[in-house]
Amino acid sequence: MGIPALLQDGIFLLVVLLLVKPVGIYLKRVFAQEHTFLDPVLAPVERLIYRITRIDSQREMTAKQYAVAFVLFSLVGILALYALLRVQRFLLWFDPAHMTTPMTPDLAINTAISFATTTTWQAYAGETTMSYLSQLFGLAAQNFLAGAAGLAAGIAFIRGFARQGTTTLGNFWVDLVRAMLWVLLPLSLIGSVVLIWQGVPMNFQPYTQVKTLAGSTQIIAQGPVAALEFIKNLGTGGGGFFNVNGAHPYENPTPLTNVLEMLAIVVLPAALTYTFGLMVGNTRQGWMLFWVMLVLFVGGLVVCSWAEQRGNPALAHAFSITGGNMEGKEVRFGIGGSTLVAETTSNTSTGSTNSMHDSYTPLGGSVPVLNMLMGEIIFGGLGTGIYSIIMVALVGLFLTGLMIGRTPEYLGKKITPSEMKLLALYILMGPFAVVPFVALAVVTPVGLAGLTTNAGPHGLTEILNAYASSMANNGQTFASLNANSLFYNSTTAIVMLLGRFGLAIPALVLAGFFAKQTSRPMTPGKLRTDSVLFATVVVFTALLVVGLIYFSVLALGPIIEQLRMG
Repeated sequence: MGIPALLQDGIFLLVVLLLVKPVGIYLKRVFAQEHTFLDPVLAPVERLIYRITRIDSQREMTAKQYAVAFVLFSLVGILALYALLRVQRFLLWFDPAHMTTPMTPDLAINTAISFATTTTWQAYAGETTMSYLSQLFGLAAQNFLAGAAGLAAGIAFIRGFARQGTTTLGNFWVDLVRAMLWVLLPLSLIGSVVLIWQGVPMNFQPYTQVKTLAGSTQIIAQGPVAALEFIKNLGTGGGGFFNVNGAHPYENPTPLTNVLEMLAIVVLPAALTYTFGLMVGNTRQGWMLFWVMLVLFVGGLVVCSWAEQRGNPALAHAFSITGGNMEGKEVRFGIGGSTLVAETTSNTSTGSTNSMHDSYTPLGGSVPVLNMLMGEIIFGGLGTGIYSIIMVALVGLFLTGLMIGRTPEYLGKKITPSEMKLLALYILMGPFAVVPFVALAVVTPVGLAGLTTNAGPHGLTEILNAYASSMANNGQTFASLNANSLFYNSTTAIVMLLGRFGLAIPALVLAGFFAKQTSRPMTPGKLRTDSVLFATVVVFTALLVVGLIYFSVLALGPIIEQLRMG
């Protein structure tokens, strides 16, 4: 890895580190309804929303009520977006000359579920499928709403550990409104203006037809790109206005936009670790979670960067190709800028890639896949990341409790058989969602029909990536898998729903169990959960769990492909 790439990585991580505390404090103040500098402007708007919608902001919800509200809100978003996509050809700004991909019922429901669960899996090219109206009032709107709902669920989960002797976790509708008004809307407005300044289009003009230097005709798609671009990253959605997502010069025109969009993805989920520490009254607990995330992030970045810088030894020897593996990467970003984005987007639920992971080396491409199989524990999605890493920490705590023969406790609250059942359900939900559908795809003609270019181990990796991406609500894809079919649209939609609700509901119920308990004082015989030792336990627990579950399918895919390449 060259000096410029190392500097870029170092500066990026340093900025994230510096922003964790101030942003974490701000998030805590927003959801604790403490005073912020935006209150004079936003508090009247908040009260007006409650008056119009008849929300009782003083009424709190149990874990069950909170989970029901979260699910119902998401389902309404799915149905509304599905209806819009089905009738978009009759509405404003639909250009039949360029909207050439049919919006079939299965593609519409897949897309609706995708955006309402922050997956933003796209089995289509945006510029040939979605009208400006659908992009702006359908997809961008769901990036806001689904992102806010995820953040609300994450805050409710934190309250379960912060509160004692209560049955409530807050009010979903209040958390949703405050997430929108105090967090997503102001940041998106500022970020979108910066992107417009950097050259990202924001217009409603028809597609432009130009003559190239070679004399041929080229159609240049444009539109209200800036309105979708920043919130897709901030809300950890990631759905691109264009087919190639962040690799398109209209979505990501400069190195500055490349870094800003990555910061938009990571800063809020990272800051939630400090928010967690503040709300439970021990910031060391939050920092421990952050450093675990950072260690795993850097480890994956080092492996991915090394693999891509090394490239394919056989090609280097036969054709004297030097400079690493540049296939599928933008020259303006290079290997360093591409692998940093690959690591960033695959660790969150934001599949806003700026390079084609299908063209990575087997080892380099396996890093994003492995990150997604871990289940958003490294920064993760907006709100979902914080409960994902804590779930893994609880599993690690349970394992250490078995070793020393004590009932494990976290923040003074016991992990009883009831909590362990929910933890087991949470951990098993990922493989239950991914492995059966991968197996079904590789043994059925309809599944294998999606492999238009590659077969063998790489084809298996493409299929594994599709379902891992759906389960992690990430959305990035290995491009040569043709997923716009009834089989893949249906099966990936099921996995998206399991990845969103099958994980969020057990997490909220678990938070409700912890909220009922009273914290016990720390004694010398208990394992400290804010120590380097426990951080090490969490890191190895994460690697051990994902290794035991997915090693066989990884061995048949990227591992054997890497060995064959060598």
